[in-house]
Amino acid sequence: MKIIPISHPLNATVRVPGSKSLTNRALLIAALANGQTRLANALFSDDSLYFARALQALGFDIQLDEANHEMTVMGLGGKIPVNKAQLFIGNAGTAARFLSAFLTLGSGKFILDGDPRMRERPISDLVDALTQLGANLKTQNNCLPVKIIANGLPGGKTKIAGNISSQFLSALLMVAPYAKSSVEIEVTTELNSKPYVDMTLAIMKDFGIEIERCDYFQFLIHPASYSPLTTYQIESDVSAASYFFAAPAICGGTVRVENISRQSKQGDIAFLDVLKQMGCSTAASAHCLRVTGPTELCGVDVDMRDIPDTAQTLAAMAPFASSPTRIRGIASARVKETDRIHATCAELARLGVKVDEHEDGMTIYPCQTFKPANIQTYSDHRMAMAFSLIGLRVDGVTIENPSCVSKTFPNYFEALESLR
Repeated sequence: MKIIPISHPLNATVRVPGSKSLTNRALLIAALANGQTRLANALFSDDSLYFARALQALGFDIQLDEANHEMTVMGLGGKIPVNKAQLFIGNAGTAARFLSAFLTLGSGKFILDGDPRMRERPISDLVDALTQLGANLKTQNNCLPVKIIANGLPGGKTKIAGNISSQFLSALLMVAPYAKSSVEIEVTTELNSKPYVDMTLAIMKDFGIEIERCDYFQFLIHPASYSPLTTYQIESDVSAASYFFAAPAICGGTVRVENISRQSKQGDIAFLDVLKQMGCSTAASAHCLRVTGPTELCGVDVDMRDIPDTAQTLAAMAPFASSPTRIRGIASARVKETDRIHATCAELARLGVKVDEHEDGMTIYPCQTFKPANIQTYSDHRMAMAFSLIGLRVDGVTIENPSCVSKTFPNYFEALESLR
């Protein structure tokens, strides 16, 4: 797909889909609650549909109304209706991690598998933690497929590393109230992506369960039940919005993103602070965030450990800055949909941008002369969305396999086109 540059400052309003992170957490918790919950503004994308259909395959009554962006879940109070299932979840990391923990609550034999890349992504830390709690799980080379021989989750004490994926901890936290006894979790390393754990705790609280904790190192969860909610409103996806926050930084002008608040549960809202450091101005109303590009975009040195999903967005902006940009703290991005550090550096270099690759990130230098390039996306939705931003200002940018955005934002390119 060829991206046509926009030759004028932007003046546009866009709306992005519901949050993947919130949709998948709400699906899991609503299935655990005892009764019906309607999820409004739910995300309909590859990842969320893999999750919803996996729950349907497990016997849950889940009504999907894509036209109205609604999912209705009939929760069964911690019970899993079937005692045998083989589930395929593509490359949906949240589905893989959350379902691995969820299935230990059932009774029977379950196999969870994914596509070739998902079979390379780590899950052993979660499996080890669940095993310490009395569950019976087997993996192939510490990755999917995972086989769960379930007979409820006994509970007790467990330890888990937090430096690979915060999704492991989130999975434990969400299912722990349905263990047979209290669950005590100790996080043995520095925790990456802390805002995602904050999001998990916030949505658990929305459904009626609060837990005891000591910072991000110890968590105590007693047996309890989630309460179903008549309607649970899903916020729009801040990670998806980051591309539209970045567009005016690259092209000039102003973009307004609707249905997002500065008080969002989603940690990626902190990307706005990075934009302000670079010289952009931001403003918020009750249901809209506005970003205006600066007269000169400044490079930054920023640790993105807590907001790694916006690192590629920043990398796409960085060549247009007046000084180098150093992105730090995102070593965990190497085990996402692709090795995002290496892939981002490779594609920036393809465009003629000078970039240094580091173990935990990259340094990107200002670029005056870009080369036309066919950007490889590595089947990673964030590569496609981020690098399309460069094409808004640079002629000759084409995006290979643009349909990979269906993982989280199926109509991304229509939304991008609306910036004209």
